[in-house]
Amino acid sequence: MSLTGWPLTCLLTVAVVAVLTATVWGWGRLAGPGARMLGARVVALALCQALVTLSVLTAVNRHFGFYGTWGELAGAAGVGGRLVQNQGRGGDDIAAKLIQRKPEVSMGGTPKRDGRLDTVDIRGPRSGLHARAYIYLPPQYFQPGGGRRHFPVSVVFSGYPGAQRNLVSQVRVPQTARDEAKTGRVQPMVYVMLRPSMVKGRDTECLDIPGGPQTATFFTQDMPEAVRSAYRVSGDRKGWGVFGLSTGGYCSLKLAMRHSDVFSKAASLSGYYGAIKDITTGDLYGGSQAVRNENDLFWRLRHRPQPPISVLVTTSQVGEKNKDETQRFLSLVKPPMRASSLVLDSGGHNFQTWKRILPQVLRWMSQGLTV
Repeated sequence: MSLTGWPLTCLLTVAVVAVLTATVWGWGRLAGPGARMLGARVVALALCQALVTLSVLTAVNRHFGFYGTWGELAGAAGVGGRLVQNQGRGGDDIAAKLIQRKPEVSMGGTPKRDGRLDTVDIRGPRSGLHARAYIYLPPQYFQPGGGRRHFPVSVVFSGYPGAQRNLVSQVRVPQTARDEAKTGRVQPMVYVMLRPSMVKGRDTECLDIPGGPQTATFFTQDMPEAVRSAYRVSGDRKGWGVFGLSTGGYCSLKLAMRHSDVFSKAASLSGYYGAIKDITTGDLYGGSQAVRNENDLFWRLRHRPQPPISVLVTTSQVGEKNKDETQRFLSLVKPPMRASSLVLDSGGHNFQTWKRILPQVLRWMSQGLTV
């Protein structure tokens, strides 16, 4: 039974109604004296409370998409399925070792009209990590004469602990990209949609942890190589951009700032700018202040040469907590780095806000990406 499906929500709702009804109907029988009756009343009340809490949490998770599957809830954050080795040779063999395509997700039409959404598992030979991802291919990828055409790439990160499926079901990245491209406001691009953390029960903040998971290596070396091996995409940094939500926004800025040889553009939707450490991250920096500094975007802008990239940051006058930090970030940017901002009058840290600004983000990302 799906963690985000209606059957689970309906089942819990029925269970709540049934247990509450039974408790009210049988309360008189539990009103007797003695420890046994007291224990029975406590159990009945605890069961009612537990089921109501589970129902509320399930409804909230269904709306916000914090966990997409039971495996994610148990802590298997973003780990994909088994990789099957292809028996072919040459380029096909290399692609099969790095990326495995799974059944396509319907876009409501044919690939030539609406594009195609692939579900893939990506394996990282350098990092030792692998991840599940969605890859959206535009209609032009399949249209006549496009067989040799290569396309720019936008890597898209969800937040943490949100699943990458939120980028499809809640923010609607491929659907918006398709509609914007049909009107000519956005050039046809390939979108690679991932979550920023792939490690069981841990927010790795998209960095190579000393003595731990090498997440940055996966995103800047393994993933681009895998995508290039399987799809007709740009082989140059000028054709690669990255953007994300919240934690994914911080990751996007940091990866582009630290690896401008891979990404030429980055956009952060409601992201933050400092290197955090909390219960979800554990010790990311191996006790080293130097490593922590290197992952702090403010520190990098003040103490490191600024990279030749373009960035976009978003916030709101009312509803976002990152407004002051965003202004501080913008004030520190100097050439050759370039920065733009998108500031809403109001908008919270949620899917509705990100969905609202997504068309503008895609238009900005599209400008300047070449193959």
